[in-house]
Amino acid sequence: MIRQFFLCVALLAPLPALAQDLANQLFGAKDAPSQQDPMPVGSYAKGCGAGMVELPETGPSWQAMRLSRNRNFGQPVLINFLQDLSRDAQQIGWAGLYIGDMSQPRGGPMTSGHASHQIGLDADIWMLPPKRLDLTRTERENISSIPVRSADQRSITENWTPRHAELLKAAASDKRVDRVFVAAAVKIEMCRTATRADKKWLQKIRPIAGHDTHFHVRLKCPKGARLCETQTPSVSELSKGGDGCDDTLMYWVSDAYLNPPAPTEPAAPVRGPRDYTMADLPEQCADVLASE
Repeated sequence: MIRQFFLCVALLAPLPALAQDLANQLFGAKDAPSQQDPMPVGSYAKGCGAGMVELPETGPSWQAMRLSRNRNFGQPVLINFLQDLSRDAQQIGWAGLYIGDMSQPRGGPMTSGHASHQIGLDADIWMLPPKRLDLTRTERENISSIPVRSADQRSITENWTPRHAELLKAAASDKRVDRVFVAAAVKIEMCRTATRADKKWLQKIRPIAGHDTHFHVRLKCPKGARLCETQTPSVSELSKGGDGCDDTLMYWVSDAYLNPPAPTEPAAPVRGPRDYTMADLPEQCADVLASE
């Protein structure tokens, strides 16, 4: 009986204090990567990153933007990809790339902004073609990208150029890339102008809200990354030969999506990444957080 009593007390005892703290506050407070072997841990929207690498603030073909956010970190494969893509950008006629948010030094949920970008395999790339690659830190805080989608979300703007399309094709054609998120109007325009031979890479271009001034590249889990959760394929991915240029694409610019009827009942609250505690994340994230 006594043994059962203490067992019940143990089961009812609160979790350790760290497990109950908001994960975004803990990860947001870290200003340097963990001293561990590189490893994406968990999923893109619920995880962390061990042994992350900082993208240099400035390179021969890129600049990292909004440095005050301290979000220019990623897995080595992401750093290599961004440097490669920035050189591709120069080949198509851009001066290089302005790189937006990647991940925090140890990944994890962020205090503001993104739901994903947690394991070091996501990066935002500005739609603004750089005019120069010697911006000061202050200039990088104040300059803004440009919208390539109209205010009503239904069409592209005059800012969109064939070179934007070439850059997106280069990103999506890379074998390291899982998908590239863009505004729906951009996907529609690319479907309109692409040739039939372009189907394979075009399938990776995905419409999503909130991507009018940048595109978001997401890499696949690297080979051997045993703690990384591969993203579940979508229906269009599973469809043989699908390029995502079907009738369902137009839903993203329909009244049903852009102007839905008001709900008759309040929506139930949904827990998001900024509500996560350490107990919500993979257990290995505690080691990432604690590492020197």
